[in-house]
Amino acid sequence: MKTPTFKQRFQYWFDNYMSRGTGALIGGLALLSLVIIFIAAAVIRVGAIAMDGENAPSFGEAAWMSLMRTLDAGTMGGDTGPGFRVVMLLVTVGGIFIVSTLIGILSNGLEERIESLRKGRSLVLENDHTLILGWTPQIFTVISELVAANESRKNGAVIVVLAEEDKVEMEDAIKERIPDTKNTRVICRSGSPMDMTDLEIASPHTSRSIIILSEGEDPDTRVIKCVLAVTNNPGRRSEPYHIVTQIRDPQNMDVLKLLSDKDTVQPILTTDLIARVVAQTSRQSGLSVVYTELMNFGGDEIYFKQAPALSGKTYSEALLAFETSAVMGIRREDGSILMSPAMDTRIMPGDSIFAIAEDDDKIQLSNTRFTPDENLIQRAGNGSKPKPERGLILGWNRSGPIIVRELDNYVAKGSQLLIVSDAEDLEDEIRRDVGRLKNQKLEVMEGDIRDRALLDELGVTEYDHVIVLAYSHLEVQEADAITLVTLLHLRDIAEKDETPFSIISEMLDLRNRELAEAAKVDDFIVSEHLISLMLAQLSENAALKDVFADLFDPEGAEVYLKPIGNYIKTGEPVNFYTAVEAAKRRGETAIGYRLMSESHDAGKAYGVHTNPKKSDAVAFKPEDKLIVISEG
Repeated sequence: MKTPTFKQRFQYWFDNYMSRGTGALIGGLALLSLVIIFIAAAVIRVGAIAMDGENAPSFGEAAWMSLMRTLDAGTMGGDTGPGFRVVMLLVTVGGIFIVSTLIGILSNGLEERIESLRKGRSLVLENDHTLILGWTPQIFTVISELVAANESRKNGAVIVVLAEEDKVEMEDAIKERIPDTKNTRVICRSGSPMDMTDLEIASPHTSRSIIILSEGEDPDTRVIKCVLAVTNNPGRRSEPYHIVTQIRDPQNMDVLKLLSDKDTVQPILTTDLIARVVAQTSRQSGLSVVYTELMNFGGDEIYFKQAPALSGKTYSEALLAFETSAVMGIRREDGSILMSPAMDTRIMPGDSIFAIAEDDDKIQLSNTRFTPDENLIQRAGNGSKPKPERGLILGWNRSGPIIVRELDNYVAKGSQLLIVSDAEDLEDEIRRDVGRLKNQKLEVMEGDIRDRALLDELGVTEYDHVIVLAYSHLEVQEADAITLVTLLHLRDIAEKDETPFSIISEMLDLRNRELAEAAKVDDFIVSEHLISLMLAQLSENAALKDVFADLFDPEGAEVYLKPIGNYIKTGEPVNFYTAVEAAKRRGETAIGYRLMSESHDAGKAYGVHTNPKKSDAVAFKPEDKLIVISEG
């Protein structure tokens, strides 16, 4: 091997040194400046060179004069003496080179720093923040809800977003969709949430909670990798992490359970949740609005509260003990949830009640004593036997099989269900995925759900409820467009026929919600929006997971909207205390009401009023509904 020459070695060393960055370059220039200054000072002192008519300066004075001429070329204008001028000229020329180079290095270094900041790779030094991993359209709803939840925090709050998007683009998108973040700061960083090194940028070990959004072609795999990157991190903290996420495939729920031994990992099974909401809402219009009101931070939310004064009292007594809070159930000391339990259930020491309230500090016992107006309370009847129902599902997606099975839990025996979709060979797939039904007879038909002739041929008006599902195999906007066209046809058919039938639809994009309102549908589900609301709620309070699980479970107590005339007399002013008492006598928990005169007014939550002030009087109409939690 040929031995490198001195020139090659020097060039190699110089290249390595230059590649060290701005700091090394500035250090090199400083060293070069000192060399020039000291050489000039030595020449002046040793050679006894001085300005005309003066003695040669000392070494220190000569060094100072050289330094001044290095920094400012104009300083040499008053120099005299040929030798002195030559030396100072050389020093000044060297200074010009050094200063100009320094300015260039500083400029480039500043640009590199700004570019580095733009890339979002700097470390986040925050504590008690909410960390969001991933970037999907859901993030805007999640951040909006967290901003609303953080308004009550005196010292403000911080949300950190880590995703593979460009930092500036993320910040611009958030500012455009959420212009006012109030007392919440939103910090964006670029990096892969699945990479442990990138994850450290967002300080997950000091976070209050972590929300992992489902994105990509294989979202469940990404979610699992992100959870592993947090929980199996070599630098993980000793305290358990609070992680909230969503899963599409039920089989992956078991995988996440294995990761929950040390940490609180709360996955939401999206297909299951949306299917249950669609199935329940299809049979009682307005239910999705009730769920939305319960899960968003814009109004009243569900809070837990220990009330020692209620210890030993019954659940029945607790229902009327609060003026501005609607009690929903009891949380035992061991964490178990009793949703609308039997009225004689005792509240034990250490138990908490959970209620709908403006804030947890607003859950206060009322000082006034309530006396129900017996003249306005209707007597409970025997109840009519449920009749078989006819249901129609237009469109199909991955939630379809679960919707069919959920409907089978609610409808009476002998009911019929027809599914119409343009997917080929769908019948065998549906029958395989749905399984055996006990209360419904299932039929499958192939067809274009946008075809008005087909809808007329089906005799839509003969069905009790119609569900329009968004196609999951299409792009979001294309799927929503098909849904909207179908809804317009259905609404036109409904307005021309006196036979009432409910129209329930599923939207994929929240922005298309206003367009759906134009079709005047009875109800609609924005699937991703509902999931986003739950993610935000669980990130703030992990204990709500069991409440929501019980609320959406077909077994046990659920939310119903029932004719208010079954409970109290209509047409006369009545306070909500009396309505709660009327429901209580039937073993049910009243949490609000729906005024049908406002059912198409988005500004009034489509007529849904959860947790109304109990002393306020309202004159209800026969078509209005009472929102209750009951077992049927």
